[in-house]
Amino acid sequence: MMNLPNILALIRVGLAPLMLWLLIDRNNPLFEGLHVSWLDFFAALIFVIASVTDFFDGFIARNWDQKTTLGAILDPLADKMLILAAFLGLMMIDRANIWAVYLILTREFFITGLRVMAIGEGKDIAASMAGKVKTVFQMIAIGFMTMAWPFASALLWFAVALTLYSGLEYIIGYTKGNKK
Repeated sequence: MMNLPNILALIRVGLAPLMLWLLIDRNNPLFEGLHVSWLDFFAALIFVIASVTDFFDGFIARNWDQKTTLGAILDPLADKMLILAAFLGLMMIDRANIWAVYLILTREFFITGLRVMAIGEGKDIAASMAGKVKTVFQMIAIGFMTMAWPFASALLWFAVALTLYSGLEYIIGYTKGNKK
């Protein structure tokens, strides 16, 4: 069912490649005469807009009783597409450590697969508080790296630690839910 939360998730899906394009295609003739800091700014702005849609699609789905199976699958996939675009783009312009990106993306896709599998089994693995906190720190780290601000690397590694911890929580929650 296509409702407002699902439309917001689809907007996030569309914004992800646009942000990636701004990060990696800096020699595009369309950008001639534009200082690279403006590309950083526009990529960061798109990331913030996409991140806000993530907040609102969840808020609306929960509070306006608009949860759907499509949304349960689409929302985390849209999140991962956005995170993937951001981290790959930042890695390609040498602002994100390849091992940090690898660890984050491996966890993100593994847990997304686990959640989709759980949905298929009629189970709900809701986002934990640690999962929400790691998302906030990933977004802050992406913002700092996109704008080439100080402490970006430290924030990235803190986000990696939170990402791995919350992934472990999901795995434990899933395995406990499967015990008879």
